[in-house]
Amino acid sequence: MTLENSQKIETDSPPKRVLNAGSGPASARGIHSAFRGAGWKEVRLDIDLAAEPDIVGTLTDLSNAIPSQTFDAVWASHSLEHLYSHEVPLALSEFRRILKPSGFALITSPDLETVASLLVERGPNYVAYESPTGPITVHDMLYGHGPSIKRGKTPMAHHSGFTCSSLGRLLLAAGFPMALAKRLGFDLWALALMEEAHKADIQAQLHDAGLDMFDHNE
Repeated sequence: MTLENSQKIETDSPPKRVLNAGSGPASARGIHSAFRGAGWKEVRLDIDLAAEPDIVGTLTDLSNAIPSQTFDAVWASHSLEHLYSHEVPLALSEFRRILKPSGFALITSPDLETVASLLVERGPNYVAYESPTGPITVHDMLYGHGPSIKRGKTPMAHHSGFTCSSLGRLLLAAGFPMALAKRLGFDLWALALMEEAHKADIQAQLHDAGLDMFDHNE
């Protein structure tokens, strides 16, 4: 095989697929920069028809919409906390089911430890940061964005919460053989790897996109 043919095969290979699980509107939370570019194809899933997702459905049961082992990655940004605690294991099991053996899930959610400390120090109405939707208070981080819920966007309410250790345990219980979790700012981040996932390559890819998910204890 010539170098030219090798390059053509690599160029013609289909992009990897990433499920944006709980995407919201296309104008809201974007896909993480690690999944942007020609090498990835984003598929947006949301329960809200108004968000105009590619797939309308709930995170807890994707069996009618997504076959098993058909995605290379799952991106879940501030979506798991909208589920009740008993629903979270169902969603994580679905993430594992739809991932290829070499795939991975990247999850971010409010960090309860950080938010709890801020609650004690500053109170529930303290504005922690500004977002595209306006100021975000400690109360918003705990229970969901109040102004959106007031406008009738009740799916924005939070029904559960996580720490690094609790989310890591949930991922392992869902069958992921490895899970790494860390705190960054007000959020926690978790990387869950499937059996054949190339840990170092994925960590390097995320690092290039500005996210350090290396296990510094190794």
